[in-house]
Amino acid sequence: MEILTSMKKKYIVSCLCISFLCILTILLFFRIQKKQVFADPITKSSFLLDTIVTVTIYDSDDMELLENCLSLCEEYENLFSKTIDTSEISEINHRSSDTSKITVSPDTKALIEKGLYYSKLSDGAFDITIEPLAALWDYKEAQIPDASSIQKAVASVDYRNISLSQDILTISSPDTHLDLGGIAKGFIADKMKEFLVEHGVKSAIINLGGNILCIGQKPDGSPFRVGIQKPFQERNETVATVAIQDMSVVSSGIYERYFIKDDKLYHHILNPKTGYPYENNLISVSIISSLSVDGDGLSTTCFALGLTKGMELVNELDGVYAVFITDDNVLHYSDNFDEILIKE
Repeated sequence: MEILTSMKKKYIVSCLCISFLCILTILLFFRIQKKQVFADPITKSSFLLDTIVTVTIYDSDDMELLENCLSLCEEYENLFSKTIDTSEISEINHRSSDTSKITVSPDTKALIEKGLYYSKLSDGAFDITIEPLAALWDYKEAQIPDASSIQKAVASVDYRNISLSQDILTISSPDTHLDLGGIAKGFIADKMKEFLVEHGVKSAIINLGGNILCIGQKPDGSPFRVGIQKPFQERNETVATVAIQDMSVVSSGIYERYFIKDDKLYHHILNPKTGYPYENNLISVSIISSLSVDGDGLSTTCFALGLTKGMELVNELDGVYAVFITDDNVLHYSDNFDEILIKE
């Protein structure tokens, strides 16, 4: 009987040892597999949207997927760019003077709808019909438009001159022209993310010239760390870092496009009511949100509204964070920003 009991104990111990070794082997196998899959992310860049667009995927080695994602970006550029003659936006802007109704594609409709949303939300401080005014300002030549031209352009800027009903865009004034550059990058980034997710990607970063959109989290399960750019410095110089997953970081600031004339800085964020760049003591606004198009729209809208009203707007929104930088280089954080801020 004692011999049987001893044999039984040995058998149980042997089984436990074998089970332990099997579990250990499986864990090691998956750890090795994980390292093999995630050790070398694939990345590709292309000059699109007048900037460098980079896509980095951490959980795939499918280079064709990268190519197709960048091709999708180019397709949207060809659809939305006001400087490409064959784009849908150019065709709208170059319509005949007696044309007031235009059929638009689903994507153009969606982008215009989002632009109208932020135009209304800001009461015109952000306005997607700003093209006549924006066209006057040439930042490469560093020339200030004459006052009469500015006033004439201001009179033609009014988002209320356009409306959408299903796929029909109605434009009530022949002087109304669209500039969707304030939200197009974010919209395109979201579409690129949607494409990658549909093809099984769970960990990636889409970078549209500093506009960052994350898919999921890092391969090790930790959040992505994204820096907030330091104004007027190189893109790798940051003033703060956030830890995010499945979110976007978009900034609007006076340092992006500007020129200096007679010791005064003229930037590209124009006040539709005056025709001149906003002067509100802000240098930049960065928005962290789930959708990049909202980050795009909100960053410009909040900049236009100024620190007080802009911050009030952000604090009313769920799942949206912001940091405003004023011209004294002070950082102003929205409520609950500590949830994502990395304190170093």
